[in-house]
Amino acid sequence: MGEHFPTTGTHLERYARVLPAVEINSSFYRPHRPGTYARWRDSVPETFRFAVKVPKVITHELRLRDAREPLERFLGEAGHLEAKLGCLLVQLPPSLQHERETARAFFQSLRERTAVDVVCEPRHRTWFTDEARQVLDCTPAGATRQGLEKARAWPRDTSPSSAARTLGSGQKVLAEDTVPFAVWCAARHLDSFEEALWCTVAGFGDRDTTCAMAGGIVALSAGRSSIPAKWLSAREPLRRRV
Repeated sequence: MGEHFPTTGTHLERYARVLPAVEINSSFYRPHRPGTYARWRDSVPETFRFAVKVPKVITHELRLRDAREPLERFLGEAGHLEAKLGCLLVQLPPSLQHERETARAFFQSLRERTAVDVVCEPRHRTWFTDEARQVLDCTPAGATRQGLEKARAWPRDTSPSSAARTLGSGQKVLAEDTVPFAVWCAARHLDSFEEALWCTVAGFGDRDTTCAMAGGIVALSAGRSSIPAKWLSAREPLRRRV
């Protein structure tokens, strides 16, 4: 892969000359100074975009409750990316069940403080209900919502490559370019984890991201038993982060 990247500049500068976007995952574990975000902003082209992960203190420790102070602090820091802040990723812990009022209050508070696109990654099956969708539907329309509307109407008997050309398959590494296609693939094979992932892979693009999304949805819908035994046995151990 090295031959595809320039040899001069920082890692980010070299990366940004080839790829159009990146996720800042470290913000989940620790805060970054405004100056750090500003330096990253000034290191990339105007069209480059950052997806920034919401801190775990908000999602995993406070579990979306009473999070005003850390949320405002985080938004104040990440806001120094300015127009290059593409979206915020709210990844919820697998044990966090959907509670209507908690979810409504948090996402309303988030929307009041920023107009940036928000991507929510719930991992407990209670979030995949009509009631939960109604809460998330309170978020104003944006590019990701428009993509999901296209995905809802896109025929399920068409090829994944055709769907990917219209819905996007992650080449831009943005929410609107990954979520609609991943949801379309999952909806097409809600009872088969393996078929859902092969469908997603056929769209090419950022397959790590889209397969993680589609696989998570189908696993919650069809259960662990839908995952092939040989895939489960081939899992790589995850090192515990401190």
